[in-house]
Amino acid sequence: MAAAIVIIVIIVNQISTVMKKTLLLTATLLAITAASSFADALLFTVSATPYDRQMARIRPVLTASSRGSNDVSLNTVNQWMGNLRSIPYGFTAVWKTPAEAQSGAPADCKAKAVALYDKMRANGATNVRLVIGKRTSTSQKTHAWLAWETQGASYVLDPTFNYTACPTARAGKRNYLPLYAYAGAKKFRAASALVAQN
Repeated sequence: MAAAIVIIVIIVNQISTVMKKTLLLTATLLAITAASSFADALLFTVSATPYDRQMARIRPVLTASSRGSNDVSLNTVNQWMGNLRSIPYGFTAVWKTPAEAQSGAPADCKAKAVALYDKMRANGATNVRLVIGKRTSTSQKTHAWLAWETQGASYVLDPTFNYTACPTARAGKRNYLPLYAYAGAKKFRAASALVAQN
């Protein structure tokens, strides 16, 4: 009888430990999915993303070192965004280079975001990331934009839909949900991508 009680106590303790771990994991996943804007997103450095192969054409743009003096003004960025926003939209499966995006032919979100990333880095902007994610929480397809963190604020730069930079806080919690991000040679996976269906 005493042996049976000891076995029951051990089983209850094991179940309790498993339940605690399950509850902790559930709470962590809920907290991660609640962090929905880029500024709030938890990003993990990764060695590869599902987009690496198709992004091979633009890898030199992403990994080019920043040039200039980091004196990029918000007004200048807004002017570049306005120019890119004026390019007619046209989807392509291939990632266009910045020169191809600005050639006068239609360009999609990927092309416009990469062209803006290139222009910003060429003029010394730092803390700029190319982001792939969902434009809204109900979006069926992925979208590309930039996230830019300055000393004064964080911005969503989306030259596909916007003529000017949008402060991240104003973008809202249900918009611009990152899945993957790229900054120089670094690649990131958003914690929310662990539970999101791509």
